[in-house]
Amino acid sequence: MYVGDLIFPFFQELNDIRSSGIKIFRNIEVDEQNILNWQGLIVPENAPYSKGAFKIEINFPAEYPFKPPKITFKTKIYHPNIDEKGQVCLPIISPENWKPAIRTDKVIQALVALIHDPEPEHPLRGDLAEEYIKDRKKFNKTAEEFTKKYAEKRPAD
Repeated sequence: MYVGDLIFPFFQELNDIRSSGIKIFRNIEVDEQNILNWQGLIVPENAPYSKGAFKIEINFPAEYPFKPPKITFKTKIYHPNIDEKGQVCLPIISPENWKPAIRTDKVIQALVALIHDPEPEHPLRGDLAEEYIKDRKKFNKTAEEFTKKYAEKRPAD
């Protein structure tokens, strides 16, 4: 095995995502010095997050695809499954659920599904989970205001 064998799957996945026309993950940048680090914009389609875009970073471990990538939100988001440091509780990339056959586009789809439909039963922020369960209207209003204040500008189609 040589370095090209390790690099190829990353470029294949990147090319697949870029050529798929997927609009929920855009402006993908790969660090030329470290191909294990990607950044891009998550562009949610549903309220209360549809007024902005959210910068994320994907860090692939050297053991990828045998170990899952780590996703961190770089843009603040008001969400029960994403903490103040941008860490995400996403079951598909937990060590006990991870399978080497899972591709990055599926991880992104799972992430966007989580953004659109929070899982308050697995919160990283208990206060937001409680608000989401008990007062959805208030949660949605606050999340939308937070999005308008902190989110990145949505890319033009």
